[in-house]
Amino acid sequence: MADNDPEVLVGGNMGVVVRVGDTVVREAGDWTPAVHRLLDHLERHGVQGVPRVHGRTDDGREVLSFVPGTVPSWPLPAWLWHDKALVSSARLLRRIHDASTAAGRAGPWRSPIHEPQEVVCHNDFATYNLVFDDGMAVGVIDWDFASPGPRLWDLAYLAYRIVPMTTLDEGDGFTADERRQRLDLLLREYGTDASPHELSRVLHDRLLELADFSDRMAEDLGKPELLDHAVQYRSDAAALPKG
Repeated sequence: MADNDPEVLVGGNMGVVVRVGDTVVREAGDWTPAVHRLLDHLERHGVQGVPRVHGRTDDGREVLSFVPGTVPSWPLPAWLWHDKALVSSARLLRRIHDASTAAGRAGPWRSPIHEPQEVVCHNDFATYNLVFDDGMAVGVIDWDFASPGPRLWDLAYLAYRIVPMTTLDEGDGFTADERRQRLDLLLREYGTDASPHELSRVLHDRLLELADFSDRMAEDLGKPELLDHAVQYRSDAAALPKG
């Protein structure tokens, strides 16, 4: 394959993503100008590891820089469960959030806005969108669902995926005590005074909203497998500690 031959990238449940050389071409929509303003803002504030905006194709798709590194795919690698991956993910999210506090809030955005509007959330800050180098999170991709919201909206979903806080055994083998320790570490490395209980409450709402969204997308995109995702999200929400 020549360097500039189009390559369809794996993932992309919500749309086709094509790499062309050092750029990525993806679907655009009404939300794209707001996302591009956010990415330009992060670049101006020195945030590394986020895509740079390169404009549009003749047919209106967005063109972004390719973020080099490793995006974990199934089966998830053992190194993803090391403290190094968890700590670097929390610190990367904090850098992005801090830089976004001064970013514009004007939409339209593809995702709902959540209060309080402390930062501009990525809204899918999870291992499958994180770029790693030698086990350390160095970047994040897939920004099209970004929108203003509270810090915990993003942090709770990262905890869900990397602690992890699911009812599934993702192959990590952690005990309940070890998961609680990993959650404490994530909160500490991000730098928040929020308690695990506060994060759990936000995650509960986050998962129920994500389940409803998955139901809609299963029908809109003709992807019935997303219905299984919705079932899992609701199951995980119900299993979160209440006290």
